[in-house]
Amino acid sequence: ISYCLHNFFPPDAKDIFGIDKYSGDIHLRSSLDFEDAAVYRMQVDAEDKGNPPLSGHCKVVVEVVDVND
Repeated sequence: ISYCLHNFFPPDAKDIFGIDKYSGDIHLRSSLDFEDAAVYRMQVDAEDKGNPPLSGHCKVVVEVVDVND
């Protein structure tokens, strides 16, 4: 199964989040700041190597907590 991220909101989230193509582990490429965005949304797509290939997707929502308050 291979994984990829799509449909980011806000759009600059594509520079913040990454995904391991083979394991599906989502990781940060840079730090999060509550002042920039409190919520990030993205879609994870998964596809197998079958013939024909099967695919699926899910929505991931990340809520950022302001630790200063």
